[in-house]
Amino acid sequence: MRQYRAARDWLYTTNTELSSASRWHMTVKLFRLLPRVFQNMYWIVVLLLPLPAGAATTPPNSTPLLVAIGDVHGDFDDFCSILQRVGLIDEQRHWTGGNATFLQLGDLIDRGPKPREVLDLMLSLDEQSAKAGGHVVALLGNHEMMNLMGDLRYVTVGNYASFVDSESENRRQAAFQKYFEWRKAHPQLLAELNQPVLPETEAEWMTRHPRGFIEHRAAFSPTGIYGRWLRQRFALVKIGAVIFLHGGINPDLASLGLDQINDRIRGEMNQYDEARQYLADENVLLPFFTLQEAVAVAQAELIAERKQRAKSNDTRQARIEQFLALGGWLCVREDGPLWYRGYDQWSDEEGAPRVEKILAAYNATNIVVGHTVQKTARIRPGFGGRIMFIDTGMLSSYYHGGKPSALEISEAGKFTAVYLDQQVALPGAKSAQSTLK
Repeated sequence: MRQYRAARDWLYTTNTELSSASRWHMTVKLFRLLPRVFQNMYWIVVLLLPLPAGAATTPPNSTPLLVAIGDVHGDFDDFCSILQRVGLIDEQRHWTGGNATFLQLGDLIDRGPKPREVLDLMLSLDEQSAKAGGHVVALLGNHEMMNLMGDLRYVTVGNYASFVDSESENRRQAAFQKYFEWRKAHPQLLAELNQPVLPETEAEWMTRHPRGFIEHRAAFSPTGIYGRWLRQRFALVKIGAVIFLHGGINPDLASLGLDQINDRIRGEMNQYDEARQYLADENVLLPFFTLQEAVAVAQAELIAERKQRAKSNDTRQARIEQFLALGGWLCVREDGPLWYRGYDQWSDEEGAPRVEKILAAYNATNIVVGHTVQKTARIRPGFGGRIMFIDTGMLSSYYHGGKPSALEISEAGKFTAVYLDQQVALPGAKSAQSTLK
């Protein structure tokens, strides 16, 4: 009972200090401590009661407390292989991680052949793990944000093809007709376009919008199956004394709290969705316009409206200006948490004090990041283990020599790099020990 009271008191005193993204992990920790109090009683019951037919006989503590995996980029097969390797799924891709926490650091999609299968697996594991007492924490990467906003530079024809169904060609033809009618209704806007971003012929439009394109955009919309799920994800999370995110926290942003960063990213996404919906309702944009098309059209519309002699719609101009300010938003900036690569570019001498500044700002011991592919295709501890770089270029068809990997963190705070053929204990900062206890 002393262990239970200590865990209860610890949870009560720290609960108010935790970010909203992390608080539930602390609750999980309490319930992980409870079985230790009744461990002897548990084994007596296990010995006396027969196992039901077909019951799993997983040894206790057979999975680590936490597993983090970096960028997947549509490499479904290798993603499944590394998940099986660390014991989080079986060959049927069902959750076997028990009460473990699985963190995925973003960039599930783009480039690779099976991004939709990757997303479907994540949605399934999210549900399955919760029923088993575990957790799946999927964080936003820059490629998730790109797809949500319509920046589709890395979406392949094959990716679109995975969304094709029997009605795809009809939807495609209907979308072109809407586009054709939109062009006829906006001669002044089209005259102000300073670059040829919009297709001018049906053949060009069809080339840019292969079958499955319209369905892809619908799936990533605020009401789409993937769009809804991704918009609920955080940009970063702190578990114990370890911060996880896709890119990194710029030292210049360390004055912002973790909750503030998450709130800003989500707020910007909501602002973007609201602006797009408003401009669609005003027939300035069409729902399937890419980000690049939407920005160019909004700029041209603003110029056209300002040139009109009649009194302009000040509210509409203000909404367009707000939309066009997105280049300064944290979710798309190169120094933002989804895009930052500074950690990998610093020398030990210049980076060490910067890393300590960030860690001190958040009372953290380590930061785990993806986004920046490691040339050695190995998980790399940097700055005395304070920064863990875990993007090893899983999609080897794109990243030459890349391989799937996972970072395990034990309850004692020990870091282990896991590959399909081996696992390697990683040196970590002394202060990192017992960070998850």
